Amino acid sequence: RRDFLRVDWMKRRMVYVLGFVGFLVVLTTAWAMTSRVGYESADYQLIESDGNIEIRKYPVLVLAATTSDLDSQGRDGSFMRLFRYISGDNQAKQKIAMTTPVFMESDQKTTAVSMGFVMPGELAAQGAPEPKSDGVEIRERPAGRFAVIRFAGQLDSQVARKQEAKLREWMEQRGLEGVLESEYAGYDPPFTPGPLRRNEVLIRLVDEKDSTE
Repeated sequence: RRDFLRVDWMKRRMVYVLGFVGFLVVLTTAWAMTSRVGYESADYQLIESDGNIEIRKYPVLVLAATTSDLDSQGRDGSFMRLFRYISGDNQAKQKIAMTTPVFMESDQKTTAVSMGFVMPGELAAQGAPEPKSDGVEIRERPAGRFAVIRFAGQLDSQVARKQEAKLREWMEQRGLEGVLESEYAGYDPPFTPGPLRRNEVLIRLVDEKDSTE
């Protein structure tokens, strides 16, 4: 009788634990999704979709950018340089709304990247304020078509290279030509659990008119 009660108690405890874990997973997932919804996201036109791979057409985007190292996950001070800029550390002392994603353009020889915050559309049209810090610059990301692969987890150079290889294989099968450099995009705060993160690798496609110039 005592053993039966003990087994029954352990079963009920396991059900409670699994239920609580499930609740946390649902709650965290909902939090991650709503935290993205709360920010303006870079606009694009979806041209084609194949599972977790898409072809997109982006307009010109204005970025506040700084140099970073992909594997540092922003701990090298790059993220805070940009965050201070949008928090008012600019010539106009203007606070700027956070947007998604954070774009990172890769360097083929190193893990160095140019990390950029996308300026909100209305502000970009008016003209983004000049940075105070020498480590931040305002620049344009040219319009164009991109092949994009989406994935979860922590974004580092090793993961990015694997995803880029998958994307280039997909492009080759469809006869699409891309530039040698790639870009990365992250949509979530650093404290977001890996499985709930949204990451992307983007490769700019070479149009026929570009290849003949």
